[in-house]
This record gives sequence, C-alpha cells and structure tokens, in this order.
Amino acid sequence: MATSLSPQQPAALHRRAFWMRQLYQWHWISSALCLIGLLLFALTGITLNHARQIEATPKVVDRAVTLPPALRAMVAGEDARKAAPLPGAVADWLDENLSARVAGRAGEWSADEIYLSLPRPGGDGWLSIDRVSGEVEYEVTRRGAVAYLNDLHKGRNAGPVWGWFIDVFALACLVFSITGLFLLKFHAARRASTWPLVALGLVLPALLVLIFIH
Repeated sequence: MATSLSPQQPAALHRRAFWMRQLYQWHWISSALCLIGLLLFALTGITLNHARQIEATPKVVDRAVTLPPALRAMVAGEDARKAAPLPGAVADWLDENLSARVAGRAGEWSADEIYLSLPRPGGDGWLSIDRVSGEVEYEVTRRGAVAYLNDLHKGRNAGPVWGWFIDVFALACLVFSITGLFLLKFHAARRASTWPLVALGLVLPALLVLIFIH
C-alpha cells in the first residue's frame, strides 16, 4: 500500500533541495576563490612556525648616484619637513636610474638631507639625498623568498592593495566555512561522526591553549 505524502512534505522537500543547491554553489565558488590563498597561507603558517629553523642570508645591495642640476635644485634648501614626498620629477628619475619606487613615499626633510625609509615584504631599504651636493645613497636588503612569503602572510609592508586582498580572501574563507557547516548539518543525520568531529575541532585547540599556553 503506497504511503501518501502530506501537503507540507513536497514543499519541505522543495525548500531543502533549493537550499542544498545554494549551499553547494556558494561552497564550491568560495572554495575555488580560496584554494590558492589557502595553500599559500597554510604553507607560510608552517614556515612562520619554524622561522628559527629556516636560515636566511640577507643580500644587501648599495648604489650611489648624483641628481642632475635641474633636479638638485628641486630638493635644495634648508627647510625641515616631516612626511613630505619627493617632487614627481625626482621620484621618476630615481625609479628610472635606481629602480627605487619612491613616488608618493613620505620622507623626512632635514636642513641637509632627505631620508626615506623603504620597508618591503621580505626585506628592507632606505634612500638618502644630500640636499647640497645632490648625492643619493640607496640600500636594499633582501632576505629571500621564504621571508617574502612570510611577510605577505602577515600583510607586513605589502601596501593597501594586498591588505584589501586579505580582507576579501578572509571573507571568502568565512563563506566557505559557514556553507560547509550548513552542509554538515544537512548530512549529519546519515553520518553519526559529523558533530563529534566538529566538536573535536573546537575542543582540541581550546585545550591546547588552556594547558600549554600561559
């Protein structure tokens, strides 16, 4: 004898199928968006955790040039300024001759020198300009690919665009995780280990923090 469905059951099944399709769609889209980022952040999580064991030999490059007379006149004087950028023509010339990307960078102007700090992912740098002679000293320190990736992980000295990427990536990870949680809920009735494993994922790090971190 066939069992008849109540009027509410087809509607409930339809809603369930609708939400399952939505969850699967958002889950795979966020997974695709997060894939490379998750691999990068997981890898650099390991390298950051073992930073003391990963040796790096910094490479330092020093270069010196002299500004042409016309550009020297643009920086001459004895006025002190804080957080003032270089004139555009001077910045362009330095980029062309030293590959020093200083456009828009704030510099400290003293009576005899302009000093710019140029930190970067995986390294450091600085540039100084003698306001009288126009002599320029430029130094760049690079600590290797691992240090570069570690700084990207932390968003250190990577600029605002990379900071925006991290925000969007984090949002995509939230979508991936939340849709995964709802998918677990839909399938939990047929998989008895679902919620114990979810609870383990919550309890284990909490216990490690309580017991081993003081």
